[in-house]
Amino acid sequence: MTDAAAETSAKAILRAHMRPLRRGLVRDHPEADWQAADHAPAMLAALKLTKKPGVIAVYRASGNEMDPRPLAEAMIKLGWRLALPACEAADAPLVFRAFTPGDRLAPDNAGIAAPLDSAPQIRPDIIVAPLLAFDARGWRLGQGGGYYDRTIEALRATAWPPVIVGLAYAGQEVERVPVDAYDQKLDAILTESGYRPLP
Repeated sequence: MTDAAAETSAKAILRAHMRPLRRGLVRDHPEADWQAADHAPAMLAALKLTKKPGVIAVYRASGNEMDPRPLAEAMIKLGWRLALPACEAADAPLVFRAFTPGDRLAPDNAGIAAPLDSAPQIRPDIIVAPLLAFDARGWRLGQGGGYYDRTIEALRATAWPPVIVGLAYAGQEVERVPVDAYDQKLDAILTESGYRPLP
């Protein structure tokens, strides 16, 4: 088995382990999304983004992903604007469109609820990414579609790349996330335990 095939197999095994584990975390810690949101001011202070509110891209929680709506509400109160991702093509980076709670959404090309095409595209200062697992090195295990990895790679090639923050339960941390050549690291993680920069 090649190294790439071994990593792919390891990812599949870890996903199969993490999905039921995350369901248990959701059940056992129903307040975790609100607790994570309480750390929004500390996150902005650590990022030195307290003086000029910007744009934070959140996501629509699917399955047992930690719900970013409490974080979005906290950021709105701090003067920040929201964006949601939209998939325009299966093999292309995501785009981010302006979003205000209550705006109409429609399925994008990946079948995920996203702002309408008429919503303006905006550049996020912070992108909040969902995940199944993360490790202390900054690696993230997603669902396997590669949408966020393609997007992060493209944005990191720009003059002003956004900060990539994983949103998760503290219990989703693992010793080692298997890594492929196309995977992109998180800059930080936000959990109910607090905000933590990652190497």
